[in-house]
Amino acid sequence: MRDLVIGIDASTTAIKAVAMRRDGTEVAQTRAAYPLSSPAPGHFEQDAEHWWTALLKALSEIAATVDPARFAGLSIAHQRETFTLIDASGTPLIPAILWLDERARPQVTRLSKGLGRDRIREWSGKPPDPTPALYALAWLNEHRSDLLRSAHAVVDVHAFLVHRLTGVLVTSTASADPLGIFSPATGNWHPELVKAAGLTEKQLPWLVAPGALCGVLTSEIARLTGLPEGLPVFAGAGDGQAAGLGMGITEPGRAYLSLGSGVVSGMFSDRYVTSNAYRTLTAPIPSGFMMETVLRSGMQLADWAVRTLNAGSAAELETLAKAVASGAEGLMVLPYWAGVMNPYWDEAARGVIIGAALHHGPAHIFRATLEGIAFEQALATAEMEASCGVRATAFVTAGGGTNCRLLLDILATVLDRPLSISPVNEAAALGGGMLAATGAGWFASAREAGIAMRMNPAETVQPVKALKDVYRKKMAIYRDIYPATRALHRRLLAD
Repeated sequence: MRDLVIGIDASTTAIKAVAMRRDGTEVAQTRAAYPLSSPAPGHFEQDAEHWWTALLKALSEIAATVDPARFAGLSIAHQRETFTLIDASGTPLIPAILWLDERARPQVTRLSKGLGRDRIREWSGKPPDPTPALYALAWLNEHRSDLLRSAHAVVDVHAFLVHRLTGVLVTSTASADPLGIFSPATGNWHPELVKAAGLTEKQLPWLVAPGALCGVLTSEIARLTGLPEGLPVFAGAGDGQAAGLGMGITEPGRAYLSLGSGVVSGMFSDRYVTSNAYRTLTAPIPSGFMMETVLRSGMQLADWAVRTLNAGSAAELETLAKAVASGAEGLMVLPYWAGVMNPYWDEAARGVIIGAALHHGPAHIFRATLEGIAFEQALATAEMEASCGVRATAFVTAGGGTNCRLLLDILATVLDRPLSISPVNEAAALGGGMLAATGAGWFASAREAGIAMRMNPAETVQPVKALKDVYRKKMAIYRDIYPATRALHRRLLAD
């Protein structure tokens, strides 16, 4: 009886494989980690072979835990924008360049001038920024053109792993999209952006829709993992889009908020619109798009504060911060420790702590940090809603940040909307499972799967009415901090 599917999340740090039922409940989960390297400042890389080794390990452990005959298929969600080059045998030619990588900032500037910022945004759905692979590919074309020209293919994480599992060079449209050389409007590679990256379309994988059949497990992979030969592998999506699907974001007016290392928020749209206020991505369901905002320094900034302040654990610091009055007694934080994407797209931007006085201590700084994250999310949400003309009535939230109740209370109040906490720890893997369930024919569409398999909220956090006026006044000040310091960030970078 094939009553289970496998949802895989190939994240920046590990492969997570989750076996789940038709209702989305988890039966088993395995995890295999891999390292990340930074061989030079701003350079972030991984060995793609580590992804493969980890996937084999995770799948082998799933097969050892659950009767393999029960599986109807698998699908992969993955870290986006990350890519490598492969030869005809599928062997990596270079270390994979990660979405975190910043080496291509000069190429962002040059391509923006050459093609036009607005044109790039309209073509790809994404304002120019080092995150999409387009710019790192242009960097390779300048620095290692021999490798780029000789490569059999450029592959995202999804394409690399699916090729290894099935022997077919194919990827999902919702996986190709974040690379920045894809047109969400047409659902295909964009010729001008492919050319700007220094590629030919012959070097790119075949494209299929999320949930479509990519291929089946080969006999060799079946032997290595213990899974059945011929097990269908269905097209997945980038982890952000897959997490949105896993949280049930399948229709306009619903929004998700992922509180991870970065803070990622998204809304579904049934029409293609672009703006500097967000990135527009292909949705993991047919005929739709995800409008997404990103704050790079989310919970990793909270972790930084805990380490730097040396004031005990995160839980201890949160307890102290709860005793500080809302507004942190005049202290405010601009959370741009890792630069800013939407809406300013300024790689020179950096964090700001303003209003510091002698009576401020670690608890004030921690609370101001959480408030800064909330203010930034409110700014991003307001810009996104104004652009698309749709207001999110509530947010479904997931990720490590949901363990910080103070942050949830602040976010709900500043956003002035309830936050429904998802009980799912692995929302991206669940989204992958939904796409596998769709491909297996359990549901007529990924939208149906997204509704049938999503989990009911564990809890809903309501805005604190008594604090709305306090935060409304602080928000007015917060909006002015970056514009007032923009030129200083540039001068500091120049030094």
